[in-house]
Amino acid sequence: MLLDALRSAPPGAIALVDGRRTISCGALPSLIEREIEWLRRGGAERHAVLADNGVPWALADLALHVGEMLAVPLPGSFTPAQMTHALDDAGVDAVMTDDVTRVQALLQGWRLDGVSPVSGLHRFRRQLDPASRAVAPAGTRKITYTSGSTSNPKGVCLAGPALEAIAKSVAGATRELPIERHLCILPLATLLENVAGLYAPLLRGATCVMPPSSVTGMSYGGLDATRLLGTLSREQPNSLILVPELLQVLVFAAERGWHAPASLQFVAVGGAKVSRELLARADAVGIPVYEGYGLSECASVVCLNTPASRRAGTVGRPLPHVRVRVDAAGQVHVAGNTMLGYLGDAPHAPLNEIATGDLGVIDADGYLQLQGRSGNRFITSFGRNVSPEWVECEISQRLAGRPVLVYGESRPYAVALVGASAQEASDAVVAAAIDAANTALPNYAQVRHWARAPAPFTFADGTLTANGRLRRQEIHSRLGALLDDLYRVELAS
Repeated sequence: MLLDALRSAPPGAIALVDGRRTISCGALPSLIEREIEWLRRGGAERHAVLADNGVPWALADLALHVGEMLAVPLPGSFTPAQMTHALDDAGVDAVMTDDVTRVQALLQGWRLDGVSPVSGLHRFRRQLDPASRAVAPAGTRKITYTSGSTSNPKGVCLAGPALEAIAKSVAGATRELPIERHLCILPLATLLENVAGLYAPLLRGATCVMPPSSVTGMSYGGLDATRLLGTLSREQPNSLILVPELLQVLVFAAERGWHAPASLQFVAVGGAKVSRELLARADAVGIPVYEGYGLSECASVVCLNTPASRRAGTVGRPLPHVRVRVDAAGQVHVAGNTMLGYLGDAPHAPLNEIATGDLGVIDADGYLQLQGRSGNRFITSFGRNVSPEWVECEISQRLAGRPVLVYGESRPYAVALVGASAQEASDAVVAAAIDAANTALPNYAQVRHWARAPAPFTFADGTLTANGRLRRQEIHSRLGALLDDLYRVELAS
């Protein structure tokens, strides 16, 4: 489907550009075919791609996808331990990279096995006993690993048709808009940007602009906002995909005089819950934000607000390739375009239903509103069920999106840890935010006491995932004594 779309596009139209290399729609199919031939001659069965955003990453990924070879995108944000786990767990025998120094330091025992004449990526190989590999379900085209909330995440096995079904749905959701340039800000190794930011634009004949992180300033270890804003102003994209933290940066800058590109037509935001307050602020400064929802087990996007159907406070309606329902316990289930299974586990039929672990409600018009994770829900000592994300969002949106952890398992009331420094939010500001949030919450969910975490929650220190979600178990483990102290306050008073 991707090659057909490229072949039907005007040959002179630009398909890929990264500031160093430009590929036309007319030239791209033959380049993909040449990359496929080079990869197959190498004899590897499973390829990982570890490279920065750019044309080389896209060429390697498209060749693996179109050539029906098993691919494992590796996020650059992975720690060495996570990287090693993914390579060994997936039984990867070839790594394509633009960072030879990093790979040589990381991959002991691997050998350099040539440079692609098409993508320019270096290939490293190792010999593996085929019997040592975990069995991937038949039809697996891509194994995606996310940073998640654990150090060793599972590999999600996805079929090629499932990935293209989502790309088709996303392209269709924006068909009313004249989107000609999509700017890839998130790492292309992120499934969302890979499918919705590379495949979907190519399907509709748009240009994928994919500067490296040194240009965009995009890093989960420390974002360079000046570079990010400069890239947006310079590239004048029609569409973007953001996580909430990046949307917060854009909104904050626009409120202080930066002008969002007039070219922007569609800014999709997902990966974590977005507060209504942030969405309203985005609207006020002219950033056209559309919240969505997806998960790796469903090959990325499931629901999306669109220009034709948008409702604040929801993640939109299900896209055409899936079916969504909410069971009696409030858990969201998705069917119709799901994974083939976790690597090493029993296969899963892709048309069968998956219990997502997310809590939500579907309103009368079919919009899905998320209310947290079922596994995160705690039960107070009075027997009341509380989703911490619900309470956290009410507080966080009054603290300019600063992360907040709420806790109350087997306790009489909820308490909170605020992951922001006093310079970012003073005690008075935090107290006012919690008081205001409490007025919007039932008494059993209200926060009675709070404390400031010893340091802000960040991805770099392991308290946030790459897309901004709290690593609850890690925070509970580190700061359990501080949480206990918040309950001793009342006992002592």
